[in-house]
This record gives sequence, C-alpha cells and structure tokens, in this order.
Amino acid sequence: MREFSEDYLRRTRRGMWDDSRDALEPLNLESRERILDVGCGTGELSRVLAAESPADCEVVGCDADPALLAVAGERVPVVAGDALRLPFADGAFDLVVCQALLINLPDPAAAVSEFARVSADLVAAVEPNNAAVEVDSSVDREDALERRARRAYLDGVDTDVALGADARDAFEDAGLEVLETRRYDHVRTVEPPYDEGALLEARRKATGAGLADDRETMLEGALTAAEYDDLRSAWREMGRDVVDQMETGDYEREETVPFFVTVGRVDGAGSEP
Repeated sequence: MREFSEDYLRRTRRGMWDDSRDALEPLNLESRERILDVGCGTGELSRVLAAESPADCEVVGCDADPALLAVAGERVPVVAGDALRLPFADGAFDLVVCQALLINLPDPAAAVSEFARVSADLVAAVEPNNAAVEVDSSVDREDALERRARRAYLDGVDTDVALGADARDAFEDAGLEVLETRRYDHVRTVEPPYDEGALLEARRKATGAGLADDRETMLEGALTAAEYDDLRSAWREMGRDVVDQMETGDYEREETVPFFVTVGRVDGAGSEP
C-alpha cells in the first residue's frame, strides 16, 4: 500500500466537505453511536464525522501510520491498526467508513469484508475516480500536461485509483447490500491572494519535484524514460509559467476531483439504524 505524508493529505483534502455534506446523508450520522474511520490519515474525515454525529457518539480513527495518527489524535481517539486486520471485536461499531483508502489496496473487497465484520449496521466508502479529474487553468498547457501525466500514472500504478463508483462491486463481492451511491465533487481553487500552500505547489511544478515523486510509478507502465524526461521538461516550463502568472496576480486554477460515497448494509442488520 502506498504511503502518504501529512503535508500531502492536508494539501489534497483542504476544504473537502466544507461546501456540502449532502453526499454523506445516507450514512445517517445523526443516529450513530460509534463510528470507525479506517485509514483515517490526519483525521480530515474523522473531524467531519464527529461534527455531524451526536455529541455522545464516539468517532474512532484507525491508521497504520503512527505519524498520521498523532495528528488525527488531536481530533478524535485513535487506534493503530491494519485495514485488513482491524483490532476490534465483531460488530463493535454501527458505522465503518473509509475515505480514499480502497483505491490504494490491491483487494478492496477483502478490506470491505473486514469492515463488515466490525460493523453491526453500515459500511461506507468515499472513493475518488482519479481518471476523471478536471483542471481549468489560466496557464493554457497545464490541463493537457496534467492529463498526460495522469494517464502515465494510471497506467503504471498497481491498484485501481479510478475506483470511484465501482466501489459498489467490492461491496457486493463482500456480501453487503448496496443501498446507495452519491457523488461529491471536491473542488480546489487557486486564486489571489495565494496562500503558502499554493506558492509551494507552484515551486514544485517549476522544479519538477511533484512529477519526480511519481517517476517510478509512471515508468512501471508504457511510458519510457525518454518520454518521462520530455514530460518533466515540459512540466517544468509549465511550472515556470505558473510562477510568472502568480507574480503578476493573474494565475487561477480550478481542479475538480469526483468522489463517490458508496453505502452498504451488513447482512443481518436491521432495515434502519
């Protein structure tokens, strides 16, 4: 399973669920007593779950990375654990949920089956379709280059990072009754005045550092080393255009990442929580 830094999770999840939480309605958070957030990372989703559930509901975060757990622990109680071997008794929670976790696992159905073991009622997965990301940028070539880089990454990665709404297949394979799938578009905007995170991201584009992080994965697919070098050269030029536009206050960017909330009921659970 791929590992992610605290900085990466904060940057990519910034603002998520702040605009709308309608897609979380099928989770019936207002009636929950004990919720488990598997692969909680820095606790971004845990924070939302705690805010939307009753005051006496216990939200627990679980992750295998102690550094990320330390951050999440500032928001909710946390427990170290593996998504495929959760350290909890059968039926210990009435909702088990994950966000952007199944896309990083080689066998999503096995994880969903383990989630179902520790849930007495519902299991939910919030998974993106990274093949359907849309970018609208004031730098003309940024969208085309990102699509080119994304295709190379998708071709080389060894898990289904475009899982999205197809998470329902993992639920069905795990024996859950799929109740509903809802779409949530996570829209990230960059516009003046630019915060430090946006400035850092622009500098990483200009140096090619961001693309270099994914070099090994890209080369696992059909992309050749020479093609990667060409892509990185064009990427750095694009990054310098971004920096130039930021210096004049002209740079604007909007990125839309489609997430899909799939909700399933554990076999034998009641018709309503």
